[in-house]
Amino acid sequence: MSATHVDEMETSAARSTLPHWNFLDGLPAALAADGDRIGAFRQALTDGGESLRRRFEEDEPIEALVRDRARMVDVVLRHAWALHATPGEKDVALIAVGGYGRGELHPCSDIDVLILLPKSEVNGGHEGIERFLTFLWDIGLEVGHSVRTIDDCQRESAQDVSVATTLIEARLLAGPDFLFQAMRRALAQENVWSSQAFLEAKVAEQQARHHRFHDTAYNLEPNVKASPGGLRDIQTIGWVAKRHFGAETLDELVDHGFLTTGELRKLRAAQAFLWKARFGLHVITGRREDRLLFDHQIRLAKMFGYEDATYTLAVEQFMQRYYRTVMDVSLLNEMLLQLFREAILGDGEAAIVPLNPRFQVRNDYLEVTSDDVFARHPSAILELFRLMQEHPEVRGVRAATIRALGRHLWLIDEEFRQNPRHHRLFLDMMRAPAGVTHELRRMNLYGVLGRYIPAFGRIVGRMQYDLFHAYTVDAHTLFVVRNLRRLALPRFEHEFPELSRLFASLPKPEIVLLAALFHDIAKGRGGDHSELGSVDAEAFCLEQGLSRYDARLVAWLVRNHLLFSVTAQKKDISDPKVIQDFAHAVGDQTHLDYLYLLTVADVRGTNPKLWNSWKSSLFHDFYERAKRALRRGLEAPVDQEELIAETRAAALELLTRHGVNAEQAATVWSRMNAGYFLRHSPAEIAWHTQLLVDRDPSDTSPLVAVREVTERGGNAVITYMPHRQHNFARTTALLDQMGLNILDARITPLEGGLSLDTYLVLEDTGTPIADRHRAHQIEQQLWRVLQLPEDATPPTVTRRAPRQVRMFSTPTQITFTEDSVRGLTILELIAGDRPGLLSEVGKVLLAERVDVVNARILTIGERAEDVFHVTDDKGQPLGEDARHRLQEKLTEALDRRDAPALV
Repeated sequence: MSATHVDEMETSAARSTLPHWNFLDGLPAALAADGDRIGAFRQALTDGGESLRRRFEEDEPIEALVRDRARMVDVVLRHAWALHATPGEKDVALIAVGGYGRGELHPCSDIDVLILLPKSEVNGGHEGIERFLTFLWDIGLEVGHSVRTIDDCQRESAQDVSVATTLIEARLLAGPDFLFQAMRRALAQENVWSSQAFLEAKVAEQQARHHRFHDTAYNLEPNVKASPGGLRDIQTIGWVAKRHFGAETLDELVDHGFLTTGELRKLRAAQAFLWKARFGLHVITGRREDRLLFDHQIRLAKMFGYEDATYTLAVEQFMQRYYRTVMDVSLLNEMLLQLFREAILGDGEAAIVPLNPRFQVRNDYLEVTSDDVFARHPSAILELFRLMQEHPEVRGVRAATIRALGRHLWLIDEEFRQNPRHHRLFLDMMRAPAGVTHELRRMNLYGVLGRYIPAFGRIVGRMQYDLFHAYTVDAHTLFVVRNLRRLALPRFEHEFPELSRLFASLPKPEIVLLAALFHDIAKGRGGDHSELGSVDAEAFCLEQGLSRYDARLVAWLVRNHLLFSVTAQKKDISDPKVIQDFAHAVGDQTHLDYLYLLTVADVRGTNPKLWNSWKSSLFHDFYERAKRALRRGLEAPVDQEELIAETRAAALELLTRHGVNAEQAATVWSRMNAGYFLRHSPAEIAWHTQLLVDRDPSDTSPLVAVREVTERGGNAVITYMPHRQHNFARTTALLDQMGLNILDARITPLEGGLSLDTYLVLEDTGTPIADRHRAHQIEQQLWRVLQLPEDATPPTVTRRAPRQVRMFSTPTQITFTEDSVRGLTILELIAGDRPGLLSEVGKVLLAERVDVVNARILTIGERAEDVFHVTDDKGQPLGEDARHRLQEKLTEALDRRDAPALV
């Protein structure tokens, strides 16, 4: 084969469907121009890149652009090689490898070449090769290269499957064809990497890669190349097919009987969409970028013509297309790798184990007994998943059965959904002791779940463009189900022992699983998704044959699935009235248990970064308080004096163990008000008392202390000093600047104008402060800041907001509510989260002479939703004028700092 023909990368039929690129016709002449050769090559590459960019913007077929980029580089490399290779290097081959070897190049893709040496020249001088590589660098073409002999290639391929994979895709650019063919023979599977070994290595490689992305394609900022369902999964199919069958294109898999024409069309469409996304990423970033970062998602959605709709942003539409595409790729990848395994490994004795007249197990995979099983027995569609639960030893579903199932999805219609037998099968799945999550995920992947529950079908691949939700709605939903199911399995009991015991006590665990399945099912419809979803949930449960009570319980859980977390995180749960109101809303212990479990599973399934020790402690404390209120009875609320007496007694018991007697404790506590004992735990009160018991009451210098780990799941930072309005602003600024997240702030005024302020903090990693040296450093720096003169400006927070946060702009929203019972004003603030937010708020409050009594800090992705209990400088609720002025000043200060990085 001559070097002038080896660059033919498509069949003539395929080429005829792609537009001709006139630029290539004039490229050789442009490169051969006299004068500045480096300048000529550089200009040619620039002109070619610009032409490809224009063609991309004009929406030419992406297949043509990817292949034309490779063809352009072919011409450039051949001309550069001809210019610099010496006569003594005529027996050296220049070979394209990797993606470039496939003839697929995106604007900034790696360009990898192999310079193959004859064995006799391995130790000779190769000045021409060095000049060639230097020239490529000079013209701005970054080429990854290796210089090897055939023996080198064989040895390194045998040691590393990634090297073998790269060389499998080799394509001769220049030099002797006999040397190229000799290399291919040396790398044949009888010499290195048999088909079986290669398949197993590539499957293991794929599994490891998927694991790096948490085994889900539905991450917030996926990688179009490496994420599950991405381009690498398509390439894995091609590599195995080429290694075993010699298939050069995906089309040949149809000829070999591995793909149907329809499946090939779907795989081609998926590859084209992913290619287009990757090409676009390279165009807008000007570098090799394969991550669909937030700002890139917006620009690509606009570039591809998506527009905002009533309830769905353009970027959400684009990403839903992406997620549904990678779901298709994942399914086809699973099927093809299984078919390859059967073809390569063979069926052997093909041990068949009958399960019933419709299903059998062949070589550890479930299959139908005949191709028409689903047509004759539509209920077998659901029975398949039930059998997978009952037989955990089965490795999966055979590809032929997956394909047959896909052909019969149309059978899942309204009549199918109304069939009582199907209701029983579905509920049996939800009640199964094991395999619930696995089979729901399998149902989703195979397209069954979205047809059996049409409302679920609408949320498949649906993203929410924010930082709070790390997964698509369907992926999040199944993560919530998984979190609940783990509570039922003994091998996971160590994760949440108390919650596992609570789950085991549920009368009907399927109730909370059904609520999890429906809790977000109405996302994207407009209106309150909790209310709309509860209607869907009740109708579905009644249709499935649940009792009216059970159906209403599921609907109640869906409607109120945010009640527990919102109350715990945004309200003062030390206030008996808050607990009593929540207990009234819940009604009984059964509803509380189900809601508590659903809430924990939901929060943990929303974003891995959301769950931490503080939230765990907060939710547990809130649950216990609500449980106590229900046990006393809704008509017999907890008495405040009784609570205070119990707290004091428990704190005194702790203090006695540390040598503090009742009289000493009483002296310290005489300065405290009733609110102090309601808002602090006995352990916190004991710690405060130990710090203050030997302190001279007349000493007004700041006392600062950091408690290493508290029962509240974080570190408590306390300051004890004369009450000043600037204390809050200075403290929050310093803690923020030191990289701490403030979760809760409690300001307790004491007798004599003193104040005991407690800030609950975590490191910005979500973990408590573990290093005592770090805690001491915080104490010292905070003490210095609080010693500053009255008129000193609070410290400036210079930490930058993370990249993702800077992509969003959240308009400031402020609402006021008067709490006449406690004589204060509740200020609710929604704003874009970033370092220094609390400090900015504190500065405005200081300027407006507003005192902070309490603060609850809640971060929801890129958005802060904070609640402040405030008074004026006389300890009274804010008047109307003061509220209006404060709202103006806060909005001005926060919106000025919240300019988006990208509009």
